[in-house]
Amino acid sequence: MRGRGKGRLYAILSLVLFFICWGYALDIQAVPITTTTTTALTTISPGDTWVALPPYNTLWPLWSPPLSPVSSLTGLPQPIVTSLTPATVLPVQPGLTWDPSLGYPWLLYNTPLGLAYFDPLAGVNLWPPRILINTITGTPITLTLPAGYTTLPPTSSLWLFSNVPAANQSFIASYYRFVPINTVATPPSLTSLLTAIQLLI
Repeated sequence: MRGRGKGRLYAILSLVLFFICWGYALDIQAVPITTTTTTALTTISPGDTWVALPPYNTLWPLWSPPLSPVSSLTGLPQPIVTSLTPATVLPVQPGLTWDPSLGYPWLLYNTPLGLAYFDPLAGVNLWPPRILINTITGTPITLTLPAGYTTLPPTSSLWLFSNVPAANQSFIASYYRFVPINTVATPPSLTSLLTAIQLLI
């Protein structure tokens, strides 16, 4: 009799455990996975200061005339790039992109190995930063942006004046780190890079 009671108890516990696990599985399936999806370029409206660029959903400045010149067709600023991947080539540099969860943006540069970024704490490295890559799958993480992100304030001019000159000099000083062996490449001149004031007007 005791063996039969234990068997029933195990059967009931197994059944309960099965339903608990099944419930968790349904919950997991119901959660949208947003870390590997690619977003389309959102529509730009008058008054917007930022636009999200795929594949990471980092913000691109609509407030910077050289990085988002006004379109003659729409009268609205249009980004000079439509995505920010390692293969993106910037028509002018530095570019600028921002994860709003951070207190500062990244400045972007072209190198023979692909797009690079300047971080005030980490220096110049190849794009993307580690925080934008899923460490298990190696796929892009698509940032979840706050409501009203398109009208967040522009990057402070104080930050730009404090960091753009140092970023430009760091990029030129570290340029040869991004040149493949047996490749002839010359770093851009400092005067060819946008200054803080040029990013603003």
